[in-house]
Parts: sequence; C-alpha cells; structure tokens
Amino acid sequence: MGGGALMTPALIFLGVPPTTAVANDLVAAAVNKSVGAGVHWRTGSPDLRLVKFLVIGSVPTALMGGWIVGLLGEDEAQQSGLKLIIGITLLIAAISYGTRIYLDMTGHIGRRLGAETVIRPLPTIAVGAFGGLLVGITSVGSGSLIMVALVLLYPTLSARKLVGTDLVQAVPLVLAAAISHVIAQGIDWSVLIPLIIGGTPGTYLGAKLARRVAPSVLRGGIVIVLSLTGLTMLKVPPVVVGILGCAAVILCPLVWALLKQRHERRARSALETEHSYTI
Repeated sequence: MGGGALMTPALIFLGVPPTTAVANDLVAAAVNKSVGAGVHWRTGSPDLRLVKFLVIGSVPTALMGGWIVGLLGEDEAQQSGLKLIIGITLLIAAISYGTRIYLDMTGHIGRRLGAETVIRPLPTIAVGAFGGLLVGITSVGSGSLIMVALVLLYPTLSARKLVGTDLVQAVPLVLAAAISHVIAQGIDWSVLIPLIIGGTPGTYLGAKLARRVAPSVLRGGIVIVLSLTGLTMLKVPPVVVGILGCAAVILCPLVWALLKQRHERRARSALETEHSYTI
C-alpha cells in the first residue's frame, strides 16, 4: 500500500496546506521507497521488463504534476481544487485496494505460477501514464492503483514479483513527481525532516505489528480509512462520514465472511468435480 494515500491526508488534517503536503510527502517517499526498492533489487524480485514500460509511461506524466497543480489557480482556489482531486483519488485507491484484496482471496494473484509472463507494452505504458499523472498531482497511487492494474494485466506474476516490480518502478515515478513539485512549490524543511526521521522507525514498527494483526483485518481497515478520508476531503458532513464509518465497521466483516464462504464453496465444488472426472 502506497504511503501517500495515508500520509498526504494526515498532513492536511494537521493543518499543512495541500500543495505543501503533496510536495513534501513525495520527497520523503522518494527516500523511503529507494530503500525498499534496493532490497528487492538485490533479491532479484522485480520484473525489469515491466519496470521499463511502466517508467516510460509514468515519468513524463509525473513531471507534469506540479505544472497541473499550478493551473488550479492561486492560494485558496488552488488548495480547494487540490483537496477535491485528492479526495476523488483516495476513493479510487480504496476501490482499487478492495479489488486487490478480493483478487488475492480468489487466487487471481499468481494463479498460473511457472507460466511465462507475456509483456503487453501498450497497456503497461498506459497504466504507468495514468498512475504517474495521479501521483504527480496528488502523491497518491504509486502503491495502490498501479499494483491492482499489474494484477489484472499479469496474473502469472507471483506476489513477490508484484511487490518488487511495484516498488522499483515507483522510485523514478516518485522522484519525477517530487522534482516537479519542488520546482513549483519548494520544500518545507519543517515538514520534510520529521517525515523522513519518523519514516524509518515507523516502517520497522509497522512491519513488526503487521505480523501480529490478521491480514484481513489490516487490509479491511485500510480500505475503510481510505474511503472515509476521501469523503472527508470531499467535504461530506462529519455526521454522514461517522454514520458511514460505523456501518462499514459492522458490515464489511460480514460481507467479507460471506464472500469468503462463497469462494470456498466454489473451490470445493470445483475440486470435487475434478476428482470425479479422474476416478
């Protein structure tokens, strides 16, 4: 899950102007993602063919991010317009992440392991271009939207290769977006330095805690948080957001359990049918 989807809204809620939040989060993400990408690079997990086509699409559109934000207007109009775009992007990210969870549950990720991955250049470049545009404007999307697109385009990739490919392609993408925003907006060191300092121990602590929390609970919580944050950014009344949040906390586990039971029944039925044919 990309950190921008959580960090940028958090900075805005703390009173940081949206343009400043996006610019500084991108710079911090460039540092943090470089570390993670380096680890995956050494283990050979990224598919560099995919990385190449994603970067061809993403870097040019990411470089346009700072310029596009400047077109939103000056001062208050610019900040309001950017908050609106971030809110919409967060809802898209929530839907995308929910889709990824469902695909993971149904076995679509790496469902044909061992099969050769046939690269599709044009769709991959298009995914990179769309993801680069969203990241360049909002800092959101490098880890959520692009990952889901890769799952749909390349179901033969293992989860390990998906994560490695996504992390490595995100480095030039985020760097391009960061350069664009630094040129257009500058850097607020009072925001950037705490982000980088807190990012390293936060990543370590998160990795430790993730082992103690059920993946379904963690992922479902992320979807709910992204959805409610997106609605808040779109200026939905707090009472409505609160009601929707309570409903989501109650209903999401029930819906998830029903979907999981349905999938398990289908899997058992398919297995029994296959077994009957072999007898």
